[in-house]
Amino acid sequence: MRLLPDYRAHCIHTVAAAPRAEIWRTVAGIVAMVALYILLALFFNQALSELTRYRPAFEAELISGSTPLAMYILLVSFGLITASVFIVVKLLHQRDMLSVIGPLVLAVPQFFRVFGTLVILGLTLMVLPPYGFGAPMVANMSAGLWMMLLPLSLVAVFVQISAEEIFFRGYLQQQLGARFRSPLVWMVVPSVLFAIGHYQPAEAGENAVMITVWAGVFGLLMADLTARSGSLGPALAVHFFNNISALLIASLPDSLGGLALWHTPFGMNDVAEVRAWMPVDFAMMFVSWLAARLALRR
Repeated sequence: MRLLPDYRAHCIHTVAAAPRAEIWRTVAGIVAMVALYILLALFFNQALSELTRYRPAFEAELISGSTPLAMYILLVSFGLITASVFIVVKLLHQRDMLSVIGPLVLAVPQFFRVFGTLVILGLTLMVLPPYGFGAPMVANMSAGLWMMLLPLSLVAVFVQISAEEIFFRGYLQQQLGARFRSPLVWMVVPSVLFAIGHYQPAEAGENAVMITVWAGVFGLLMADLTARSGSLGPALAVHFFNNISALLIASLPDSLGGLALWHTPFGMNDVAEVRAWMPVDFAMMFVSWLAARLALRR
């Protein structure tokens, strides 16, 4: 009986990083990515300033993500992270940009296998009790408009989640995994940084720490899936499914809810309500992770 996780496939994910996995190079890569991202963001924000100049209320919409256009811009802006990673990987590490995903021959079929399993899981859970969020859900837009926007919405969400996976479970986990054998390094370090990036006390208030812990655990589980599979495919599928549920189906009305079909009957500022549903989010995260592991065994 195997007591330790089977991470033998992780060497497949890290092999492309192995020739240039020096710590100094990884640190230099992170610094270069941050600098490049800031430069790209300056150009991006300059273009946005023209839009806000003609529509002053749009700045507030961007902060809260309260309209479809604002959400599209927010989500697509994550592509600047992907661009920064790709450029640095190519120039500093002198390897193929897509190698941060792992072998595509593994990643693509693994993505669709896991995502298909999660869709079946989600549909099953929708028809099982308990239903809803207590009080009735609030419609955010008509089903017709939502369906019309859905293809573009899916692309935008994928841009967002792929940027996070490519940086944290792609670049960071690859570089550290090629240099260190212990999962305590290549799993924990990127997951801690991922969690810190989700610490937003101004928006989440008293629930900020709990949400940060959720993000850290999510990062660990995605790192586990990446190590078990040898590619980002499964982590991309789980992250994509999670954010489709949270951003496109049922979202908080005061936080990134512009593309959702429904809004929950409570907002981010309803501390007790959000906290009451956090255990459900944790449970769904673990169920999705287990479903992904089962899908990988098929």
